[in-house]
Amino acid sequence: MRSHLSRQARGPVRQRVATGATAALLGLTVAFTGGQAAPAAAAETSALSGIVLGVGANETQRTVSWYSSADTAQKVQLAPTAQVSDGVFPAGSATFDALGSKNIASSGGYNRNATLTGLKENTAYTYRVGTEGNWSPAYSFTTQDFEGEYDFLFLGDPQIGSSGDLAQDQAGWQDTLDVATKANPKAEILVSGGDQVESANNESQWNSFLAPDQLRQYPWAATIGNHDVGGKAYEQHFSTPNTDNSGALYANGDPASNTSGGNYWYIYKDVLFIDLNSNSYATSQGGGGDEAHTKYVTDVINQHGSEAKWKVLVYHHAIYSPASHAKDKDNKARRVDFPTTFSKLGVDMVLQGHDHSYSRSYLIKNGEKADPAEQPGAADVYPGPGGVLYVTANSASGSKYYDITAPDSSGTSGAGNGADPLNPDSYWYNSVQNQEHVRSYVKVQVRDEKLVVENIRSGTCDAPNSQVSKGDWCKNTTAAQPVGSVVDKVTVHPYNGDGQSLQVNVPKPAPGEFGWTIDGYNGLVDLGTAKEENGDHFTASGKINPIRVSDTRRSLSPWAVSAGVSEFKDADKTFAGSYLGWSPYVLDQGAGAKAGAAVPSGYGGKGDGLSVSRGLGSAPQGHARGTARLGADLDLKIPDSVQKGGYRATLTITALSS
Repeated sequence: MRSHLSRQARGPVRQRVATGATAALLGLTVAFTGGQAAPAAAAETSALSGIVLGVGANETQRTVSWYSSADTAQKVQLAPTAQVSDGVFPAGSATFDALGSKNIASSGGYNRNATLTGLKENTAYTYRVGTEGNWSPAYSFTTQDFEGEYDFLFLGDPQIGSSGDLAQDQAGWQDTLDVATKANPKAEILVSGGDQVESANNESQWNSFLAPDQLRQYPWAATIGNHDVGGKAYEQHFSTPNTDNSGALYANGDPASNTSGGNYWYIYKDVLFIDLNSNSYATSQGGGGDEAHTKYVTDVINQHGSEAKWKVLVYHHAIYSPASHAKDKDNKARRVDFPTTFSKLGVDMVLQGHDHSYSRSYLIKNGEKADPAEQPGAADVYPGPGGVLYVTANSASGSKYYDITAPDSSGTSGAGNGADPLNPDSYWYNSVQNQEHVRSYVKVQVRDEKLVVENIRSGTCDAPNSQVSKGDWCKNTTAAQPVGSVVDKVTVHPYNGDGQSLQVNVPKPAPGEFGWTIDGYNGLVDLGTAKEENGDHFTASGKINPIRVSDTRRSLSPWAVSAGVSEFKDADKTFAGSYLGWSPYVLDQGAGAKAGAAVPSGYGGKGDGLSVSRGLGSAPQGHARGTARLGADLDLKIPDSVQKGGYRATLTITALSS
């Protein structure tokens, strides 16, 4: 009797498995094992509203905040969008428990928030809030690379409700977000200039502000404006990372009062963002004043400044702006209190709102123009040590614009509002001033070697443009200045010290691959002619063709190679694959390979042998990268009842990696 064992690969002889695809496939298999879990009935139905996506402490996190009509335990459910089918989340989807408390009486209900952690880059996610049996609609967002260049959008003073026409204010705000995100679909965060609404605790205005779905698709980095500070609704609607709610950072010094406040910071890729409650500026109010803010900025930059290439501050009250608030007493105070500290700490840019007009400053150092020769409207600026660019955003909704005001004789440094010697119609500190009574937004491109700042029109004189619709002037000309056209653009080149700076971009390393091949010629494994043993069975032995396993993945994920054998056949004659057993071993060490356990022949009722898949070799999580060769001695025992013939079987080899 001759018996032959042929080896047949599943698919091509060389199999490559992309690390990410394999992990996702295995994850799906595990997730759906056992079927979809039936939702449990909620103890109490709660209306869920005001859902907003926020920034987290870094690019791997997001926050989600919402209102609930009932005081029930709630959570955020999250899954990769690819795993959500027809609105059904897979069993085992990640959940994040919510925190929150009762809202103030004028808001009603309860506020909830949760932080989403452990996000993966370049992944679309779908999420919903609530609890089993009482979920909100599902919304989606997409992460991008966690390193390298990106764009963000800065939006000034929607101040929904300030025109008196809530519907048109909302329409203008919606249109700006539509225009901006359509033109910049890969913008990664939306940064607020403050004054989300006109009246701090007016929930109708908050509902209009939160109506655009972009606020559930792009993380909103909230900022407290003077129209937000007078109530708790701001704190109820937004959860911010690394937040310091100390009394010194509240205007009245009392976090428990019916006001909002606090400072926070986060790092998004190569930018350290620090957001300040500029409503607290004078100790006479009860808070810590501007000194508390400069201390806060100093502490954050000293602790975290080295973790980012760029330092960007955000607060509401513009200290260098061109319109109605340029000469306000409080802004003059900040103009004295802030700039020297910001220059000494190496701040690159300050983003501001409040004055409902657009401006970008000259580079300011220690409260003065850094370079007297810097020309108005320069396309490229070079800060040198201590130079800071200040940007004020115009209205993003069209609900209110402020007209540019004229310089006076109060001086050309410090708190002064004197004229620019190079452009007498402008203030000494502003390189560009603009007011057309047209909605706009600011786009910031973060690059390794520069920041590119653009003020871009998101509307024209036409509706939705509340203040103009009410009869105010507008000088925007649609033909020459269409939606999407650039009002101003400047490139900020970093200061690199007294010596030469060297830069090299290290690309993202290839993920590597996992694969296996037959080592050498994939010939027939011929076990020869079986020999009779003890007058009751036959035996045959041999070795499999060695399997070469290569794993160069940076993830160092576990892998396993297994095999199972089919029936042995000769025309219509057969015998069971269970009669074949083996003893695996590692021929060449590498890739963390460990041999699988020996499996005896199932002859004589000793088991299933290789008729079920058995492990040939494997490696654990964290193993070294490299290449191994796996082998196995074969042991075949055949009952003497099997008819004479030349039998063949197929050994099917399967490789799994996560």
